[in-house]
Amino acid sequence: MLPLFNLRRAGPIGVDLGSRSVKMVQFSADRKQLIAAGRWEFPASTSPENNSEQVAKTIERGLTERKFIGRNVVLCLGDKELVLQNIRVPKSEGAELDRHVAQEAAGRVPFGVEEAEIRYVEAADVRQGDAIMREVIVFACHRPVLQKSLDLAAQSQLNPLAVDVEPAALIRSYVAQFRRQDDVHERALLIHVGHQRTAVVITRGDEMLFVKYIDIGGSHLDIAVARHLKMEAKEAAALRRQSGDRRNDLQDPEVMRSVNDATRSVIERLGGELSMCVRYHSVTFRGQPLARMVLGGGEATQPLADALGRILNLKCELSDPFRTVTLPRDVGRRGLWDVAAGLALREVK
Repeated sequence: MLPLFNLRRAGPIGVDLGSRSVKMVQFSADRKQLIAAGRWEFPASTSPENNSEQVAKTIERGLTERKFIGRNVVLCLGDKELVLQNIRVPKSEGAELDRHVAQEAAGRVPFGVEEAEIRYVEAADVRQGDAIMREVIVFACHRPVLQKSLDLAAQSQLNPLAVDVEPAALIRSYVAQFRRQDDVHERALLIHVGHQRTAVVITRGDEMLFVKYIDIGGSHLDIAVARHLKMEAKEAAALRRQSGDRRNDLQDPEVMRSVNDATRSVIERLGGELSMCVRYHSVTFRGQPLARMVLGGGEATQPLADALGRILNLKCELSDPFRTVTLPRDVGRRGLWDVAAGLALREVK
């Protein structure tokens, strides 16, 4: 049994379960030091959807290989588990607002409301014709899907303190990085490029304004390189990652040129989707423009940040959820950890 002193000096473990790997992060209780962080890939034939036993073994391996303290965790629901809807309802408060949201959500979720866990975030008041409406972001999860996550935690002998949603974790990670008084009032575009999809969040400080998932991710970049260079997707992924992680003076100019040529159309398509998100924000939430764009996820590299910055005409910074904490070791690409770090930063009783 762990000493109570150790448990009190550690926050929860943020568990970010992706399509190819699990990432786990734990901070000290005062959030000033990183206790442990690690990423473990699943075997090639394993996915969280079809082999919970192997996923549980991978999580157990991670807990034993790093010096995580305790078994208290915050789990995450991502794009595969969530039904996400931006809706508008009559401006109201309390129980009346709950009723409006429930009525509107009932016709939009692909399962019965009685089988769903539904939560919502109030974004802002918006004008629709002559009426003032309330823009609301609805997160719905089918209860069997949620139970599957809890069963996996039990199988891994974890103690779930909370189940969070990916966009909220991204905002929490962002707020931890940008802590000046001005940052609280500025609007930011957060982009998390994963293996299969990209999460887009527009926030004002810790206030969520807009969320969308785009069906473009690292796998699309790998396929583009594989087609261009006539190689297997696995080899293309390794080539792209090695080239992106090397310092500029160590990169092979010919390889980089080929990778850039191959991925240009995919990046432009992603930029076009992001531009539509920015346009929706500017029309819906009039007044304050976006102050910054922050790129995270496993695909967060400076070349991609530069390319998206050119397309959107807005400076793009790389996410660094460990910017304000003491690190015991190098953790590689910092943006890789933004969801897991945001989960670990959640305040829980």
